[in-house]
Amino acid sequence: MGMLCAVSFNRYGRLYYLDPGELRPAVGDRVLVPTDDGPEVAECVWAAQWVSEDTSGFPRLAGLAGDDDLRRDELLRRRKAEAKVAAKRLIREHDLPMKVVAVDHVVEPAGTGGRTTIYFTAPHRVDFRSLVRDLGATLRCRVELRQLSARDSARVQGGIGPCGRDLCCATFLTDFEPVTIRMAKDQDLPLNPLRISGACGRLMCCLKYEHPLYQQFQASAPAVGARVSTPEGDGRVVGHDVPRDAVTVRLDNGGARCSCSRADVCGPRKAHDAYYPG
Repeated sequence: MGMLCAVSFNRYGRLYYLDPGELRPAVGDRVLVPTDDGPEVAECVWAAQWVSEDTSGFPRLAGLAGDDDLRRDELLRRRKAEAKVAAKRLIREHDLPMKVVAVDHVVEPAGTGGRTTIYFTAPHRVDFRSLVRDLGATLRCRVELRQLSARDSARVQGGIGPCGRDLCCATFLTDFEPVTIRMAKDQDLPLNPLRISGACGRLMCCLKYEHPLYQQFQASAPAVGARVSTPEGDGRVVGHDVPRDAVTVRLDNGGARCSCSRADVCGPRKAHDAYYPG
């Protein structure tokens, strides 16, 4: 058991959880987060509170941001904005099929000029060697260009999903797990790409969330077309209702339909209840 707080480097951006240590930052406080390139300023969006999980593996806050840290953060944001404008202008001049997604700037020791990393998307591999030279001359620093996949682009840019919430990849997902069209079929979802695709144009990551529940249901529930006995009489299964853990049965007597719990029509469960009554 320990304490955790959540911070974000950008408003409505991905959340990072850290051990506050002796600090007790409030919502809205600017804090220092340790990174590979040194401490960076972030905003606390979830005040420190006790949690039941083990917090020994979480990074610890480096402290509260001071005036010098805030000025440095403002300089970084200004450099990023300038680099993004310059990159878009030079991409148009070079007539390259690239779209700038994000820019990162790292301040290096005095005299080196720092390092700017520009993330972009493109429909195919792009020869950007001349673009890098022009960017380096314009920004007067070392420039790196990195091409992102569609999913990584959505994670970096953020956005709102079909559910009306912030994108999972931009908030809490740490890894992209494989998502297949079979998962949509198992959940009886329409195979319309517009209905099952996310902001990245790929299959929605949330198709993975409930898929194990559907697999478990299909492994034990009678298949559509199977004959079953229900408390209301014998009939044939005509549909599944996984969220309610039920099946729809058309009764032989009159053809009426009824909804029965999976336990009422599952053979092994009925045999168990008969063997262990009460």
